[in-house]
Amino acid sequence: MTDQAYQVQKAVHALLIGTGALTDLVPAESIADFGGVPTVFPSIIVGEAQIVDEGQQIDRSVMRVYLTLHLWTKEAALNAVKKIGGAVRTAMHGQRPPLGGGFQLGDLGIESVRYVRDPSGENGHGVVTINALVSET
Repeated sequence: MTDQAYQVQKAVHALLIGTGALTDLVPAESIADFGGVPTVFPSIIVGEAQIVDEGQQIDRSVMRVYLTLHLWTKEAALNAVKKIGGAVRTAMHGQRPPLGGGFQLGDLGIESVRYVRDPSGENGHGVVTINALVSET
């Protein structure tokens, strides 16, 4: 079941790095799948995923994919990370990019965005949960 998540991740990554308003805030090379707190700021970490069977089809061919983005800035406040979150939302609004691997995207949207203070007090941090409905073709 991991292939659906990978296909959604690739499509979302392409959307993000292809949106000038977002890459004006976060360079395209700083939008990637890597672990931990980044060393370069601002950054968007594309990473964690969860796949849930939708139960819509008896053959189990429809899945809900939840993908997490972590937004990072080097600031004690949350202003810049909120701007990045808004740019992510705008970049994804109304988009349904094609998926590879024998999958099709039925829906794609932002499930939630949370802005939290980093315990170090040095970084702004946002957590975006993306919700994608994926079916096998």
